[in-house]
Amino acid sequence: MSEGPGHEAPRLVLVTGLSGAGKNSILRALEDLGFETMDNPPLGALEDLIKYAERNLAIGVDARSRGFDAQVVLDTLERLRQNAGLRTELVYATADDAALLSRYTETRRRHPLAQNGKVSDGIALERALTEKLRQAADLLVDTSTLKLPALRQLIEQSCGAGCPGLSISLVSFGFPHGLPREADVVFDARFLRNPYYVEKLRPMTGLEAAVGEFIETDPDLAPFFAHITGMVDFLLPRFVQEGKKYATIAIGCTGGQHRSVYLIERLAAHIGRMGWRVGINHREIRRENAATERVLGVDEDQTKQMSGVT
Repeated sequence: MSEGPGHEAPRLVLVTGLSGAGKNSILRALEDLGFETMDNPPLGALEDLIKYAERNLAIGVDARSRGFDAQVVLDTLERLRQNAGLRTELVYATADDAALLSRYTETRRRHPLAQNGKVSDGIALERALTEKLRQAADLLVDTSTLKLPALRQLIEQSCGAGCPGLSISLVSFGFPHGLPREADVVFDARFLRNPYYVEKLRPMTGLEAAVGEFIETDPDLAPFFAHITGMVDFLLPRFVQEGKKYATIAIGCTGGQHRSVYLIERLAAHIGRMGWRVGINHREIRRENAATERVLGVDEDQTKQMSGVT
């Protein structure tokens, strides 16, 4: 796997995470982007595989492997990163326990680490075994409420060939549902005037002009947004200097429907004008519609199979 004249350094993406969190869906998305993909090869063979690969390579690694050790994965990753002619990244797929339990219940599959026990025990064990990988991940993908098309879009935006540099994800959310696990920076917009208390605006979202116009009437919006953009403009170049490949910036409000959504859209426009690559995830808007969606990664003709979500 050599780098030809005028070509970008080849890429190796290691994909790991929790069973049922979408690792296979991520690998399929990378395959569609032109990566050669492999799932769970022996860790000792990684360096040899890279030598002979003719394209960008995406490899799935998980705790089901015999003799799995997260530290061995990290040591292997560190050796690979010594190769200046190779761009190496670690992607970790996660989801909350409720989402994982729901997926296993729907598909009636056993958790690979809990063959003779409860699914919840298997999930807890796998979290513990892979925690070091989660902490070291370049990209943390939380699929708890993420629909398959949105996941594919996220991977395409973050890992698409020919798109080197920092990839930025912007997330709106509601504080009652918890902070986004993947967030590097979080802003709190709950002090701004709330459109929820205006009857005609309540069923709308921050994507609609009337909601934005209402939020704009708050005199504190302009200085608050100036502080956000000032902080973001300062941080992004520093992230690049640090060698960070992905950054997630989140803005939360009470319900995650109005203020945070509007601010994320404004921030995306600002960051886009600066030339950065930006992806947007309005988490609670997705959450509202999640009940009508099929299980993450399961094709319409495979709704009773688990293979697409592990």
